[in-house]
Amino acid sequence: MSRGVGTSWVMGPGAAPWDPPELGDRGRAMGAAGILGWLLLLLVPVPQVAAARPCIPKDFGHGSLVCVCNATYCDTLDPLVLPAPGSYVKYESSKAGKRLERSEGSFQSSLRTPELLLTLNISALYQHVKGFGGSLSDAAAMNILKLSQPAQDNLLRSYFSESGIEYNLIRVPMACSDFSVRPYSYDDVPDDYELKHFRLVDEDVKMKIPLLRRALAMSKRQLLLFASPWTAPAWMRSNGDVRGKGTLKGHAGDKYHKTWANYFIKFLDEYSKHNVTFWAVTAQNEPLAGLFTPPQAPTIAFTAAQQRDFIAQDLGPALARSPHRTRLLMLDDQRIHLPHWAKVVMNHFVSGWTDWNLALDQEGGPNWVKNFVDSPVIVDGSKDIFYKQPMFYHLGHFSKFIPEGSRRVGLHSSRRCLLCQLEHVAVVRPDGALVLVVLNRSGRDVPLGIRDPAMGFIETVAPAHSIQTYLWRQQ
Repeated sequence: MSRGVGTSWVMGPGAAPWDPPELGDRGRAMGAAGILGWLLLLLVPVPQVAAARPCIPKDFGHGSLVCVCNATYCDTLDPLVLPAPGSYVKYESSKAGKRLERSEGSFQSSLRTPELLLTLNISALYQHVKGFGGSLSDAAAMNILKLSQPAQDNLLRSYFSESGIEYNLIRVPMACSDFSVRPYSYDDVPDDYELKHFRLVDEDVKMKIPLLRRALAMSKRQLLLFASPWTAPAWMRSNGDVRGKGTLKGHAGDKYHKTWANYFIKFLDEYSKHNVTFWAVTAQNEPLAGLFTPPQAPTIAFTAAQQRDFIAQDLGPALARSPHRTRLLMLDDQRIHLPHWAKVVMNHFVSGWTDWNLALDQEGGPNWVKNFVDSPVIVDGSKDIFYKQPMFYHLGHFSKFIPEGSRRVGLHSSRRCLLCQLEHVAVVRPDGALVLVVLNRSGRDVPLGIRDPAMGFIETVAPAHSIQTYLWRQQ
């Protein structure tokens, strides 16, 4: 539930003021004044900040625990407060059951020889971080809206508020994806090159747009939206269907590609009428998936070179001519295609991460292609319950502590632990604080040291199958 500041009033002890006879007139006067002052202090509203709420665990027998939320209860986090200089805070989640559990410690001036030493180098600066988030697909919206209004609020707060993991990115499909209940586009009238029949659908107007506005309202961070298309209308596609393998008809610069570029602009126009603005669009969801997609899935196949030409000749100019100050993102696909794709289109660092569906049902849908998958949040609408899976907390180890504008810094490993399955990254936040995330994939605890040359050492352990986030101020 939402956390914040409340007020309370405390009444005085008894109906009459304290007036012991041995004080005399002066003592009685002083005593009365003192008691009056005490009562006035008690009558002043006292701010009370609710403590973080713990996870209510449930074991479905799959090797780890989920946290149960409903209309009246959901686990929460305290708003992030930087520790005092010389101290650090640690948040830990683990297969054993910890979920963003907070603890504190202090830097040391020396360290015993650790199995592994991680040393920060803040003079080595790399990419700026744009952020972390998830996707509001048709399926995600449908599942969220199956819950009662209070449970919906708890779910949205879990993702977007200070009491949650504070996502700052939301990805929105343009028209249908495989995680819809039907195939559709925004203009199914053949040969409508002027897009006169372009219309948003109920999935946008009645589901996604209202949820987006609620998420925007509860986020203290700037919440950035970006849109991704799965498929063009059937009449623009080589196979004449929004489903299945296919490409855009023609080639970059022709009427099909110009119309497809203008389809993006119409989408931005229509959403802006509902006071929803997009920070960016991507040129295509999983452009290489069109070469090996399931037979019914909606997709358009692009090679890196084809997408580069479409961007250069059609989509880029259309965005530049439009009134929208919308960015254009490339790739929007699996990590396996990096760095090749970036090198072909414009060689650049990856600067953000967006997960797929924000919420799915217990089957992993709905999905009209029967392409069921997992999600950080699973909804059981029949019981007005949702479950926050380990994946939710794993993503929170990044999204909660690494805000937009953070920058990756150098991190050197002593490499003395050759068998450790550790992954780690360090960033400096816009407020100057340092964040270090350590993931232990192995089944054994790994002792390690962390060295900040300006602060000293942290002697710690990365437990088996755990992820930790360390945060501290620079002096």
